[in-house]
Amino acid sequence: MGFWIVRNDISKSKVDAIVNAANKELKKGGGVCGAIFKAAGASKLQEACQKLAPIETSKAVITDGFALKANYIIHVAGPIYHDYEPEEAERLLRESYRNALMMARECGCKSIAFPLLSAGIYGYPKLEALQIAISEIKEFLQNVDMDVLLVLYDEKSVSQAKELYGDLGIDMMESKEIDNIFNTEGSDD
Repeated sequence: MGFWIVRNDISKSKVDAIVNAANKELKKGGGVCGAIFKAAGASKLQEACQKLAPIETSKAVITDGFALKANYIIHVAGPIYHDYEPEEAERLLRESYRNALMMARECGCKSIAFPLLSAGIYGYPKLEALQIAISEIKEFLQNVDMDVLLVLYDEKSVSQAKELYGDLGIDMMESKEIDNIFNTEGSDD
């Protein structure tokens, strides 16, 4: 079991659970959320989400994976950075990762794929969001045996992760390498 950072399309990950960077209303959005809805089957996923919405910031809920290769989608609403004082935003972002990881464990998941929560349209500074994600995932893995992918989509986040990972003992892998472990389809770029 381990922790990998990879550049890929999270919706193609063949893991037990994929984490959706959800909004509190659990409606189809853009970015990661939109890609997951599209790949899972938007109408079925929206119907399942309507039964669980709304959720509070940092809270997690779970649905079926529908047409995804993942069995489950764990929806978590990370903080909108500018809606909070920096310390509160950090606390909520840390809770978002912890709550998703705990839900995965409770559901018996052995593998999970995360996007970089709150770092897109929610405006969390990417480097800080990356540091928080790595910190929370590594702390969780000290006590739980699970494979965790942190799936980054943009080149800036990948570059920042490469700067950080050496000091943190995390494996950076190319899509083709991670494909062999998790049977994901490689990214198109």
